[in-house]
Amino acid sequence: MIAVSCRSDWWAMLRERLNDALKEAMKAKDQRRVSALRMILAKLKDLDIAARTAESREGIGEGAILQALTAMVKQRRESIALYKQGGRADLVAQEEGEIAVIESFMPRQLDEAEIAAAAGEAIAAVEAKSVKDMGRVMAALKARYAGQMDFAKAGAVVKQLLA
Repeated sequence: MIAVSCRSDWWAMLRERLNDALKEAMKAKDQRRVSALRMILAKLKDLDIAARTAESREGIGEGAILQALTAMVKQRRESIALYKQGGRADLVAQEEGEIAVIESFMPRQLDEAEIAAAAGEAIAAVEAKSVKDMGRVMAALKARYAGQMDFAKAGAVVKQLLA
């Protein structure tokens, strides 16, 4: 009997959702969305292939997928800052469009109040007393909220709460 994990189901559902969205965008002749979806699928396929070994033909898991999507969003936000400095409004709009497409396939992002509440819970859970315990708190947050929060913002909140 072969056990199918939730991660495999999630991966299959995400892959199916991405492919369906690509077909819809192609039918609607929405070139920006088509481009963004192809970019996402290509990135995930590259990571999937890189994760394969001689023993296992499985690709990346849910955590790696969320990490890849988060990295793609972060990269585009950095590009937006540079394009704004360079006065390239057209490229800013393109990057913002790609972010919207990527984020539509990610779990809902926590707002600042939710990040603060989650940080407080993680601090209590690991019984952190000082900034020296920050690594354990961040590890707990990453384990529970992967893909749902900006960990740079969370790090600042944790540091403030532990100070």
